Amino acid sequence: MPQTIGTTAVAAPTTVLTRRDGRWIDGWNAEDPVFWDAQGRRIARRNLGWSIFAEFLGFIVWQLWSIVVVLLPNAGFTLSTTESFWLISLPSLVGATLRFPYTFLVARFGGRNWTIASVLLLLIPATLLGIVVQNPETPFGILLLVAALAGFGGGNFASSMSNITYFFPQKEKGWALGLNAAGGNLGTSVAQLAVPIVVSLTAALTFNLSLAGWMWIPLILLAAWGAWRYMDNLSSAKADFAGAAAALREPHLWVLSLLYIGTFGSFIGFSSVFPKLIADGFPEFSTFQIGTASVTLAFLGALVGSLARPFGGRLADRFGGARMTIVAFGLMIAGALSLLLTLETDSFAVFLGCFLLLFVAAGLGNGATYRMIPSVFAARGAATAGDPMTVTTQRKAAAALGLISAIGAYGGFVIPQVLAVAQSSTGSYAPAFGAFVGAYVLLLLMTVFVYAIPRPSLAGHRI
Repeated sequence: MPQTIGTTAVAAPTTVLTRRDGRWIDGWNAEDPVFWDAQGRRIARRNLGWSIFAEFLGFIVWQLWSIVVVLLPNAGFTLSTTESFWLISLPSLVGATLRFPYTFLVARFGGRNWTIASVLLLLIPATLLGIVVQNPETPFGILLLVAALAGFGGGNFASSMSNITYFFPQKEKGWALGLNAAGGNLGTSVAQLAVPIVVSLTAALTFNLSLAGWMWIPLILLAAWGAWRYMDNLSSAKADFAGAAAALREPHLWVLSLLYIGTFGSFIGFSSVFPKLIADGFPEFSTFQIGTASVTLAFLGALVGSLARPFGGRLADRFGGARMTIVAFGLMIAGALSLLLTLETDSFAVFLGCFLLLFVAAGLGNGATYRMIPSVFAARGAATAGDPMTVTTQRKAAAALGLISAIGAYGGFVIPQVLAVAQSSTGSYAPAFGAFVGAYVLLLLMTVFVYAIPRPSLAGHRI
């Protein structure tokens, strides 16, 4: 029977949904345009909204220690540079590692169910953080364990992106995944902005650093309730272990992973250390008083990087992912080199400007490099179409998106550790920025020679 959508009469959708207890949906087919317009888009967007909120809180918890470390001295803690950077970097190491299993858990338990579980897991590091920072005599090993548990928030990205992939048609996946990623990334900026404000507003009574963890508990519970009440499980979501295995055998997965370490890894790594670098080099600018509230400018880095990410993807759609990744690495070289040359000038304005350039470039690179992944695998599919043993291109590309997001997140561990080694061995961060410049130059050249120049292994395509 025909039906009306708006003022247009269309055929009835061939897709018929069946709903089961536990908010399970059978028969989902986002590629059916009639079904998509009639009801699919509304359901998918509802799930996307709560997914963004849950992932946003995941990033907040993941990056809480980036700002808490700067505030620990005010609570009576005495930490060495090496200890501080371990507290900052360990959540990234754990979060990156958790992204591998998290990629497949949506298919195992259902997107709604795993969102509820993964959000509730955030209560553990948030609650424990509020407990351990109350006593300056807390052993460093205990602080390190609680910081490691914050990695639960980093794993959420992979499961959230995997879940949303199943809901949207191919033509709208880029838009949906871009919103999901950007919404999550903003959590870093919000954590670095909100924690000093909330803690300082209670300073008239006592320096209550515990609130840095506990203030998020009501929002975590709200996200879990929203996922339980409004999200859905899709029975059509299947774990593709064969696709993942095939993607891991693809050399381009490892090349793209290196590029993503350079872009997303730089974003999350520099986001986590930015408050510490400001506090070390420019303590007088570490916080500003607005009334009784303390505000740190460190949140600006993660903010501009997060906002730049969707534009990187959009520009990659127009000009090509490889070209935009080359531009991003060029800007990252300029930002890191400028920092290297101006570290000794003691100018906070120059320092901030150079770092914001680096953050914008990393954000653009995030979007551009991530956009390259399906293009590269599509080109590889065209080049190997005659091989009947290959897993379908779409399956390999879908698996690669999750795997590369996990590998790239290890940059959040590497960058703080490189900075810690430089500071401990030379008393300066300059050698670390010199190393970053060299790494970005190599990654730029890799992008040029592997993807900007047409080659038979990519069916002559320019990515």
